[in-house]
Amino acid sequence: MTAPAVWPIAVLLQRDRLNNRWQRWRWGLRDVLPAEMAGMAPGTAPICLEWGQAQSQWLYPDWSVQLFRDEAEGYHLNLTSPQPSWFVWWTPAAAPECDDPRHAPEGLPSIQAVTLSYNEAARWMDAGETIEIAPLPAAVANWLAEFAALHYKPEPRKRRRPQSFLAPGERDVSGGNAPPAEGGGDDPPACCL
Repeated sequence: MTAPAVWPIAVLLQRDRLNNRWQRWRWGLRDVLPAEMAGMAPGTAPICLEWGQAQSQWLYPDWSVQLFRDEAEGYHLNLTSPQPSWFVWWTPAAAPECDDPRHAPEGLPSIQAVTLSYNEAARWMDAGETIEIAPLPAAVANWLAEFAALHYKPEPRKRRRPQSFLAPGERDVSGGNAPPAEGGGDDPPACCL
């Protein structure tokens, strides 16, 4: 029996005060937690877990990661990378200079999506989105590996015969971009007759 292809999670972001006249606050991904570890009742609003003048932590509950068969190659690539990771896409706060987002929700960034697919995260980054990573716990990596083993079938490599084993007339010296030569293979060009 296979595990369901959805894993409930919560995303933890951290806000740090900067000593910078152009930007007062920096937001960043702190962690991605399985929902049961977060210990929070389901809800959609971010929850302030820790508040300080220089730093605060915000939990975004009620998220989940769903696995799709057509992303199996991306899951495989994530698992075979040096550090398997969560990929979190988030957008900056509408009011980035807000000093107290506990009272002004527009001072909080928004989580857009979370994935385990290396390919999907690459597409988001190619589109210029903010993507951060967090280490993948062993239990989630095992769940992902089970799914990838069921659904990822690598394409067989096509062997190309080396050019040196082909007859001189069969060799592609142009790199595949030139049109085929007209006439009989060993005739000298017209300029040399």
